[in-house]
Amino acid sequence: MAKKKRGIKKNVRQVFQYYDYNLLVSVILLTCFGLIMLYSSSAYSAQIKFRDDMYYFTKQAAISAFCLVAVIVGSQIDYHILTRNFAGWLYLIANILLFLTKFIGTELNGAKRWIYFGPVSFQPAEMAKVAIILFLPTLIVKMGKNMRTWPAFFTVLIAGGVTSFLTYVFTDNLSTAIIIAGITVGLLFIVFPDSRPFVAGVILVAVVAIAVVWYVKGSVTSDSFRLRRVQVWLNPEANSSVGGYQVMQGLYAIGSGGFFGKGLGNSLQKLDYVPEAQNDMIFTIICEELGLFGAIMLTILFAFMLYRLFFIAQNAPDLLGSLIASGIFIHIALQVVLNIAVVTNVIPTTGITLPFISYGGTSIVFLMAEMALALSVSKRIRFKDQEA
Repeated sequence: MAKKKRGIKKNVRQVFQYYDYNLLVSVILLTCFGLIMLYSSSAYSAQIKFRDDMYYFTKQAAISAFCLVAVIVGSQIDYHILTRNFAGWLYLIANILLFLTKFIGTELNGAKRWIYFGPVSFQPAEMAKVAIILFLPTLIVKMGKNMRTWPAFFTVLIAGGVTSFLTYVFTDNLSTAIIIAGITVGLLFIVFPDSRPFVAGVILVAVVAIAVVWYVKGSVTSDSFRLRRVQVWLNPEANSSVGGYQVMQGLYAIGSGGFFGKGLGNSLQKLDYVPEAQNDMIFTIICEELGLFGAIMLTILFAFMLYRLFFIAQNAPDLLGSLIASGIFIHIALQVVLNIAVVTNVIPTTGITLPFISYGGTSIVFLMAEMALALSVSKRIRFKDQEA
């Protein structure tokens, strides 16, 4: 008599390829929101300067549309190929361009940070951020287990410190130098097992900051541009003629918006009360027109993007991918926090844009390059699903 065959359940593990569409959607939403607010904040000044109220919007929209397509295409490229073939060269070229900016750069708004190649212009400092995000993870992975040693720690610290130093000294861009230093320290914190140097660094920075504030409060005036900014931060009303005007007008815009704002397009401060409102101070116009509600919604969008970057870093297939995603996370987080802190006068004024929102073609190009890298890492993630 034939034996009855009994059904035996076997566990079958299926491997699924992943692609973080959530991150892509957050990029698209932030870009679209940024374009809307860019037009709203810049239409008046563009009409006055160029007799075209869509001047800034048209340029930014064209670059953004091209970059979004490039992100989708570029994310299909394996990030290992990029790091293996381009990380070192990009780091070297970025540092050389930072050095040359002081000698061949074009001065705009009192700062020499732009290099022109015919009709094309860009800021090497923006390239330096991407170069650091690619190069330092590559360097850390190559060191392997040696990364636990002090010589390796200082090697990475010096590599990031050189770029930060060149950014500050040769382009006079303190905010970007701080961000590059923050990315370097953040990546070291992730891979280095000893927390003592980071604690000592935080204490040192706090002591220096307190000493500077104490010195500035005790002095009547200062010839230093940086120290004058601290004076403006401490008392913007008394220093309205040397930088406090922009801060005060920005705070007026934020305060007058209330919870739901005056309505899209109804800002008064963008009528040349807040200079260059479409750049660093665009968050103040968002608060005035969309109120606290709009500011919260924007913050949630940024938080969602950072969450997706954190998710990619956690689930990356290797340390290299995890560090690249972590570097992008640190960059976006620092830039968002610093911009909002500046426009709300929590910290002294420094020229730093709001990612995906502020006007700037170079900024958009390299931010999108970072998003392409993050999506490339996400595409190599593999999840296993167990079925009965």
